Amino acid sequence: MTVRTRFAPSPTGYLHVGGARTALFSYLFARRHGGQFVLRIEDTDLERSTAESVNAIMEGMTWLGLDYDEGPFFQTERFERYQTIIDELLDKGLAYRCDCPKERLERLRDKQMAAKVKPRYDGHCRGRQIDPEQPHVVRFKNPVDGAVIVEDLIRGRVPFANAELDDLIIRRSDGSPTYNLTVVVDDAEMEISHVIRGDDHLTNTPRQINILKALGHEPPKYAHVPMILGPDGKRLSKRHGAVSVVAYRDAGYLPEALLNYLIRLGWSHGDQEVFSLDEMISLFDIADVNTAASAFNVDKLDWLNQHYIQHADPLRIARLLSPHMGEIGIDPSEGPDLVAVVEAQAARAKTLTELARISAFCYQDFDDYEETAAKKHLRPVARPALERLRAELDMLALEDWEPETLHRVIERVSEALELNMGKVAQPLRVAIVGRAASPGIDITLQLVGKAATLRRIDRALAFIDARAANG
Repeated sequence: MTVRTRFAPSPTGYLHVGGARTALFSYLFARRHGGQFVLRIEDTDLERSTAESVNAIMEGMTWLGLDYDEGPFFQTERFERYQTIIDELLDKGLAYRCDCPKERLERLRDKQMAAKVKPRYDGHCRGRQIDPEQPHVVRFKNPVDGAVIVEDLIRGRVPFANAELDDLIIRRSDGSPTYNLTVVVDDAEMEISHVIRGDDHLTNTPRQINILKALGHEPPKYAHVPMILGPDGKRLSKRHGAVSVVAYRDAGYLPEALLNYLIRLGWSHGDQEVFSLDEMISLFDIADVNTAASAFNVDKLDWLNQHYIQHADPLRIARLLSPHMGEIGIDPSEGPDLVAVVEAQAARAKTLTELARISAFCYQDFDDYEETAAKKHLRPVARPALERLRAELDMLALEDWEPETLHRVIERVSEALELNMGKVAQPLRVAIVGRAASPGIDITLQLVGKAATLRRIDRALAFIDARAANG
């Protein structure tokens, strides 16, 4: 059997992390088994589906690198086929028209709720002859006896009594097909062998299996992935922060970090934490996915992202960092080589946005000193060292503005003033960067450049003088 999986989002919003994990699992399963991965856009909700959402889904898939083999297929382009299938079900007596008014359905529901019975349609129109020219819906005639057994690849055997399943609507009164009909037709005709999706669809599965059998098709194998929870134990949503895949990209995360994080939400391979995409493909098994929901932990994602930033090709990180520099008003071509900045700073940032922020000092003067750092290091006692450093640095030729030479200057000043390196380097660092943390001081000076270094030392000396004057 050829393995064929699909990712079938509804274009009613962005590609969220739960959908991205489902797409990843489907992608990995197909790749591991030499199969095909299909992208299908389920856009039958005409009121809520938008072109912008389609673009957001495609953009997210492209950014994550989840390449599909077929598609994207759009259900709105297959309406004629769905209508043919519905008419066939009607002709075979496997579906029927229903003209129950909304008021009757509401009374039925209220009565069932009062009796503490699961709300379901009572089959009132099963044996009635409904004028096809009058407003009506079409319902699937679900079996009333027996049970549907879902052999779930994650959850195991899950039984559903047919008596608990109502005759669901497969065509609305406006003539449009519904989700449970279209997904069945598409899965059958696209020869999908494995359906991997969120467990919120588990209750749809027995209904879809019954429709598939009515159409004479063998159901695919199903795997229902548990949901992702926020830190508060509730389903992950906007209130927990960014949940859109594109929002994580814009916040400075790398696609490989997000993929690595998502695969570890409910799946593991021993104690291994970091996985390349090739390792994911070779190791992932849908049967090993946990049945319990997973909690989204931003700290873990940050740790992975920092790992990938630190170990990636600096040239690639520089390319990805460039627009984030632009977002804070910096043109990276007007200053030190951005690759050199990445090499110096990569281990210090969890995201590209943070990397841009902590690297801004390389390209522009900062507005204010970090209060604690200035209070500790920019004191009158630091003035002699800064004055001496300025004088010696000013004498360096531009071609000598290299880490080794700069380091020797700082060492020379330390020895001349009989101070340890920290008493010289830290006031200099705060003067140049505005805070007490930066790469090695010699690398920092090289990145900032001679003119900016001298200018910032002058500013620090003025700051010390003003502080002394104010007591």
